[in-house]
Amino acid sequence: MRADRLIAVLLLLQRRGTVTAGQVAAELEISPRTARRDLEALALAGVPVYSSAGRGGGWSLVGGARTDLTGLTAGEAQALFVGLGTGDGGPAARAGIRKLLAALPARWRADAERAADAVLVDTASWGARPRADPPSLAPLLRAVVDGEQVELDHRGRTGATTRVVDPLGLVSKDGTWYLLAGTPAGERTFRLDRVTGVRPTGAPAARPEGFDLRRAWAVRRGEFEQQRHVERTRVLVDPRVLPRLRRVLAHRLVEEDGSAPDGRVPVVVLGPVAELVALELAGFGTALEFADPAARAQLRRLADDLHSRYGSGPGPG
Repeated sequence: MRADRLIAVLLLLQRRGTVTAGQVAAELEISPRTARRDLEALALAGVPVYSSAGRGGGWSLVGGARTDLTGLTAGEAQALFVGLGTGDGGPAARAGIRKLLAALPARWRADAERAADAVLVDTASWGARPRADPPSLAPLLRAVVDGEQVELDHRGRTGATTRVVDPLGLVSKDGTWYLLAGTPAGERTFRLDRVTGVRPTGAPAARPEGFDLRRAWAVRRGEFEQQRHVERTRVLVDPRVLPRLRRVLAHRLVEEDGSAPDGRVPVVVLGPVAELVALELAGFGTALEFADPAARAQLRRLADDLHSRYGSGPGPG
């Protein structure tokens, strides 16, 4: 995962002093292009990394900073740990982040810890088109990291509201940003593209003891998906494409026990209606067989439309 690699690249720089992208690639078993992107990502995140051209050149830490990371400023440490905390690289990545946190100067450790827990990027798709980051993202990220209450102007389905909230974390899902926040009525989730104003109050935010952004988001995501996906579409799946289908559908895929006589795996796909599920998965072709009559009819219509356009006569020259 990206977080694992960034930690590994940083520790490699600390250990060797100067490295080339080729050396990073060989050490971490990645491509030179990926190594260069990771080195550039560290620099963009505020880590004091610079590159020098020519013979004996490469990438180095400014001032030869070592494992105590004293070359970082407080802002640079926060920026780095926001970047490392955005994905879920599993236990190994989280253990690496803890080691880096321990290596920070004590006066910055709490802020960097909050930064690492501030943002989560949920990579499982809901099928939406990515959007530009909303203007409210930057002030809300600052409020989460600083642990400060904000007054939030929000445009919801029932109209515009203004309320004071305790920012707990930010989640990016399919390019849409969400704020998880504490309110007098309990924890709530706000879409940032519906936030029209953010004003810091100067008061400290109340953060529930033991709050974990990943666990809290998993609960909210489950609630969202129950609301969005009310129909169950049964499908027989060629086992060779099942790993890819798991990545595409994530929690919307429910695998059933047993298998068909030809070895295909029975699954249930959660979606708003069977016709839309069929269109969403049409690219899998004959690797999937839909049991639902409405889904089968939708695929027949799609096949007829495609055949009428591409099935006869020469293609464009």
